[in-house]
Order: sequence, then C-alpha cells, then structure tokens
Amino acid sequence: MKSYNYYRHLFQDTPKPFAFVDIDLFHRNVRDIISRAGSKKIRIASKSIRCNHLLKLLLNSSVQIQGLMCYSPREAVYLSKAGFDDLLVAYPAMNEADIDAVIQQTLLGKKIYLMTDHEQHLLKIHKRAQLHGISQPVCLDLDLSVEYPGLHFGVLRSRVNSKKSAKTYLNSLSKYPGVTLKGLMGYEAQIAGLGDSGSGNGLKNGLIRRLKKRAIPAVAKRRQVVYDQIKAAGHVLDFVNGGGTGSMESTRTEKCVTEIAVGSGFYSPTLFDHYDNFKHQPACAYGIEIVRKPNKYTYTCAGGGYPASGSPGADKAPSVYLPVGAKLTENEGAGEVQTPVSYKGPQELFLGDPIFLRHSKAGELCERFNELHLVSKGKIIDIVKTYRGEGHCFL
Repeated sequence: MKSYNYYRHLFQDTPKPFAFVDIDLFHRNVRDIISRAGSKKIRIASKSIRCNHLLKLLLNSSVQIQGLMCYSPREAVYLSKAGFDDLLVAYPAMNEADIDAVIQQTLLGKKIYLMTDHEQHLLKIHKRAQLHGISQPVCLDLDLSVEYPGLHFGVLRSRVNSKKSAKTYLNSLSKYPGVTLKGLMGYEAQIAGLGDSGSGNGLKNGLIRRLKKRAIPAVAKRRQVVYDQIKAAGHVLDFVNGGGTGSMESTRTEKCVTEIAVGSGFYSPTLFDHYDNFKHQPACAYGIEIVRKPNKYTYTCAGGGYPASGSPGADKAPSVYLPVGAKLTENEGAGEVQTPVSYKGPQELFLGDPIFLRHSKAGELCERFNELHLVSKGKIIDIVKTYRGEGHCFL
C-alpha cells in the first residue's frame, strides 16, 4: 500500500475529482491473476475495465490473456470496430438492431458470440442471421446456482440449469440453422462474487465458506455433464468459460473449462478485500477535494458519492482509502455534492488537498469519469479515456 503523501504529491496540480489507476499495482495484479489461473486462459470481463487503453494493455501483457467478455451487444460492436476480436456477449440480446449490428461484424470476419439460454433467443438470432445469409455463433449460458433448503445459493440468470433443460435447449437448436453453438459459459457467482472474510462477520464468513465448499463439486459436475451432452450432440465448441476473480482456484481444476473470466481483480475494488484465499492490490481509486473544515476532525469534500449497483447496503458505498484512518461519517456517507470525512490521524490536511476513496466495484467507477490518470514510479505517465470519455454509455 502506497502512502497518502505519495499520491497527494503526484496529483497536486490535478483538478479534482479525478480517477486513477496505479499501473505498478495493476501489473502486480495481472501477474498474480495469471499465476492463479494455472494453465487456463483468461478472458477479460470488459465490464470491470471500461477503458480501451487498459484492455489493450491486458491483452498485450500475456499470451494467456485472450478475448473479451462484453456486457452489451452494442459494446461488443464498438470494441470490434476499435480493433478487438474474440468477443463474448455475456447477456442475451433481444433488440433486432443490436443483433443486426453484431451480424454485420460477423460478416466482416469478426468473431462475436451472442449469449442464449432460451428458444426465443435462438429464434430471434436465427431470423436476423438468415436475412444476411449466415449462421451466427452463439454461446449457451448454463446456470450454476445451487439449491439448499430455503436458500437459492447463486444468481438468477439462465433457465438452463440441469441435464433435462440442457437437452431441451440442444434439441431446439436443430430448428434454427441461422445459429451455431460455439461456446458454453457458466458463472458460479456464489463462489466468484461473494466475499467470505468480511471484518466483524465471523459466523457469516464461516457459513459462506461452508456453502462454497459444498457448491464447488456440484458446479463442476453440472458443467461437465452439460459439456458432455453438447459434445455428444455433435457440437464443436471454441471455448468453455467459467469462474471469476473469486473462484479461480476451483474453476481451474475443471477439465472441460478452457478459460476463466476475470475483470474486477485487475483493479481490485473494495468488495474484493473480503476473500479468504487471495488478496490483490488496490490499483484503482479516485480523489475528491477538501473544500470545508466544519470542525477540528471533519473535512468536507466536493462530490464523491459514487455507489455501486446491486442490493442496497453499506458494502455498496465507496470507502475512504487514504489517509489511513479517515472514514465516512455515519449520518451523511458519500454524497453527490458533498462528502464529509472524519479524520483524527497524524497527517496534516488542508483545504484543497485530496481525500482518496475506492469504489465498491470495478468498472462502474468509469461511468463517473471521462479519463483515468495512469501513474507509475511516482509520475503521471498517461491520461486515457474511459468508455464515457469516448462518448459511450451502453447500459
């Protein structure tokens, strides 16, 4: 962890608020994630990066990092036109204009996979693809949630969650020559995206770890069964995708998995501080400006209220990163126009100084900033545009 004065000096002339990526820590995360992946390839979850410059940096950093997992068809088309290829759209598309735009890129020889789990997805894509005389590559989204008595352990995504429902899906494929099954994806969100070492939550942490341990073999079995069904039906897949930053150690052991999706781990937002089996570096943060001092231990900053998506809760709020010991006030938290910060530490702070915060999630911070300042070895080495800075908002 670098000091408050290190970053304060770096950004003394930078207008606030601003967001930055510490490239030294970013590259350390890249090395650690590659090591955690074992022999599996890594597909970048673009949702967690949202910056073309950094996506290219990641793809160029190792031959083990290949392809992108996009969160929107329009995002995939945008990235394709920007020179990226091997693009998996992680969520289904029903808008004909979006599907047509993807198909246009396919016609140009680009590799984009549309996500499916329902016959209506197949029908919609088939009709648009046939109008253009092609068969569009698609991926099957396999639900990997686990049911316990009184508990749905996972997220609510695909309707394909068993050997029976997978058979129904595979049987329907024969009706639609306008689509070709080329990928299988299963996201074990309850393992990859659920922290299990939160401070002050000893009993809850222990329960989550036990539930994860029980879920891991069930996830692996279901993915292998459906993969075997697909193979037996004569489909030749380009990839089998699984996992996320929080599940690499278990996902990499599955024989049928060819690649692991990773995104948040490269920035390592605060939600990823609370995992028992790995720790990555806080590579991304933002600075807000002290503009008031209402009392001896309170510093009120302009802006800063950037909450994360998901069910409302304290874990979705940003957290004060530096100076060490500073924290949000209980009554106000982080606000759109002002954020009071309580601090009783030894660091002397003045009006105009920055307070540094970290976002709860990774790429969502980029929706608030047009630019990311890249820092390395005590210098600002570049300023690069986010998706927002390029003029795009996909969802």
